[in-house]
Amino acid sequence: MSDDKQTKSYRELHKPASEFETRSDYLDHELQIMQPRRWGLNLPGRDFNFEWEDLVPAIAGTIGIIAMYSAVMMSWADGLTQAWPHVTLGKEFAIEVARVEMLIPALLFCVIASGLLNPRANLAGNHGPMIPLIGAIALAGAHPLALAILLGVFGLLLSYFKGGSKLVNLTSEGVAGGLLVFLGFTGAFSQIGLIQSWAKSIDMGHVGLIVLAVNVVLYAFLAKINKRWLAIPACAVTGLVIALAFGAGSDLVFTTEMGLPNLNPVYWWGSTTEGWMLGLPNLEHFIASLPFAILAVAMWSPDFLGHRIFQELNYPRKTEKVLMDVDDTMTTCSIRQIVGTAVGGGNITSSWGTYMIPAAIAKRPIPAGSIVLGTLCIIIAILGFPMDVAVWPPVMRVALLVGVFLPLLEAGMQMIKNTKDSQSAGICIFSAAVFNPVLAWALTMLLDNNGLIGDKERAKKLSKIDKILIPGGVLIICVLAMLAVGMFEAQYGIPALL
Repeated sequence: MSDDKQTKSYRELHKPASEFETRSDYLDHELQIMQPRRWGLNLPGRDFNFEWEDLVPAIAGTIGIIAMYSAVMMSWADGLTQAWPHVTLGKEFAIEVARVEMLIPALLFCVIASGLLNPRANLAGNHGPMIPLIGAIALAGAHPLALAILLGVFGLLLSYFKGGSKLVNLTSEGVAGGLLVFLGFTGAFSQIGLIQSWAKSIDMGHVGLIVLAVNVVLYAFLAKINKRWLAIPACAVTGLVIALAFGAGSDLVFTTEMGLPNLNPVYWWGSTTEGWMLGLPNLEHFIASLPFAILAVAMWSPDFLGHRIFQELNYPRKTEKVLMDVDDTMTTCSIRQIVGTAVGGGNITSSWGTYMIPAAIAKRPIPAGSIVLGTLCIIIAILGFPMDVAVWPPVMRVALLVGVFLPLLEAGMQMIKNTKDSQSAGICIFSAAVFNPVLAWALTMLLDNNGLIGDKERAKKLSKIDKILIPGGVLIICVLAMLAVGMFEAQYGIPALL
């Protein structure tokens, strides 16, 4: 960046779109001239502008988070109902808690934190890989509030000591590429299977095939014309229209009424007869929640890494000032975890992928879309009925497929550039298939940083701390946490230590 651009403000450097040959050139220039204040007041017009492209990640993120929050709360409801004899929670509870999550955290952390105070901190969204574990968390005797407090404290410690960015820097492109390919491939197959299962469940299997076929063509067309950032809203609406046109709307039921959910934390946590029906957590709850909190925080770094990579792949050169800061994002996620659950929520948070991925593809920075997204979440939480549409399978599954998993797959393939990268990526994919993505990341990072796989010249430049101590420590922590919570029990018959 020139000295002139370093001394002048965003407002002075801003030019109207009409002065550029293409819209893409204008968006590139906007990214290059932004100078966001870190934990200071960033104002629209002075530090950034709203563009119509901001609607795309905002809508995509809103659709994605409704689906994720609903899945999380239903998993908590099912797990706690099984774990506690006096607890009976159902769909109404899940939707009400999801609306709480969409109101207060959206205002505090989308509009205020990432929108106005630190535009380099990505939004605090949902920790998707933890959703399948929620049933096990509940059955282990954990308490959502205890889990949130522990997770938040561990996350703040890691961000304070810059552990998140250190782990990102120690992950080579080959390892990161393999991780993204595995997550994208398995996630895509999962969503395809769920769409087909939904269609068969209503005895209309052909509708699922048509929804997928049309969206494959639409996604390919959007990629061809460089409008892939439109994928989530365009494909989700297409899935909705096709399903309704073929008469598959029998299970689309509007049950959520307009209004505000109960925003009193005492209602949610104050007794064993209201809200979560669990009361406040005790020491046993914290002990049962401990390994899951460690595991969730250990899984943050590869999640954050994937989202920052998307910005690096899609943003032009000289845009380092607007790239997502991993440690600041970790700070925001940690505080949001504690606050969001304290007021009655139940989300397990992480960097917001269904927002960041479309935003990166659309060449938009974090703040403007974050404010729009937070506003949309608040409006939808009050209206209620849009949540019923967003969680309908031909909408939700298609949105996750084209907005998260296919872009992850594509980004991973772009990162594997040579034989050395492909070797690290291959071992990472193989390890993920044998164990899970988090353990695969930790193991291949250790092997790669010691030159046993991948680029041996890169390994020679690393210190012993970077080669052995940090990767080895991460691997040990991941293994112990997974053994403690029984993640290997179903696959290999190794019982949980706790």
